[in-house]
Amino acid sequence: MARYLARRLVQAALILVGVTIITFLLTHLVPADPARMVAGRNASLDTVESIRHQLGLDRPLVEQYLRYMGGLLQGDLGRSYIQRIDVAELIAARLPATLALLAGAILCELLIGIPAGLFAATQRGRFADRAIMVAAFSGVSAPQFVVGLLLLYVFAFGLGWFPTRGFNGVDSLVLPAMTLGILGGGWYARMMRSTMVDVLRQDYIRTAWAKGAGGTRVVLVHGLRNGILPIVAMIGLDIGIFMNGVVVVETVFGWPGIGQLAWQAIQRLDVPIIMGVTMVAAVGVVLGNLVADLIAPFVDPRIKLR
Repeated sequence: MARYLARRLVQAALILVGVTIITFLLTHLVPADPARMVAGRNASLDTVESIRHQLGLDRPLVEQYLRYMGGLLQGDLGRSYIQRIDVAELIAARLPATLALLAGAILCELLIGIPAGLFAATQRGRFADRAIMVAAFSGVSAPQFVVGLLLLYVFAFGLGWFPTRGFNGVDSLVLPAMTLGILGGGWYARMMRSTMVDVLRQDYIRTAWAKGAGGTRVVLVHGLRNGILPIVAMIGLDIGIFMNGVVVVETVFGWPGIGQLAWQAIQRLDVPIIMGVTMVAAVGVVLGNLVADLIAPFVDPRIKLR
């Protein structure tokens, strides 16, 4: 286990360095001038050059990157060009909303996807199976902003059950989480159904049936234990995705998460914030996959981490 963790941590470090290089290069390849964005459209050339020098943008690109990495190794994510605040503070202020949306969305995905996929697998080829798969495909295909606006219209404006915007507690979390859950639940249902169809064909499942085990026990105890592994891996990926926030959903619901912060930074070409949010998302993906891999042996003891 120790050797496995050491190897994964080295791989994670290399991945994060690669992410910083790619993101840094992309932000500097954009045909726009951050100094001009800070100074304003009507600023003189002397003012723009002065701001460029203050921000260190007049230095060679390699030197800028090495300075950024030096600060990053000390836990410094830089300072926002526009807001003149440390990026770490901005991200920390948005993190609670992002984590709440992450937890709520994953919970909704699991509550929708796993039962639907299990039931579809047990009804393979029947009407219920086809109906669930059509519903799952519809959920996956539906644009997030359409689903979000429909939920707002029905449950917020129409019935008045939930607030329309902002992050003000559990009530405000329900509709954004449902919006993401409908999309993710479709993927989970399709994955769960596909995996369980294969699992239910295995010899040990036939043996359990032959020994007189009940249908619920066969599916939930013998089958689900093996069929759940791909879902665990998908959860690891979703952690990284939701750590970066979902810009469309956050925009529809006025959710003050990291995704909204990143979108505002992209519009203003605020490079330190873009880099900071990208690093948080990359760390989320790496940690999510690592946690999923560490959980897998507990779900299926046949898996060995070496």
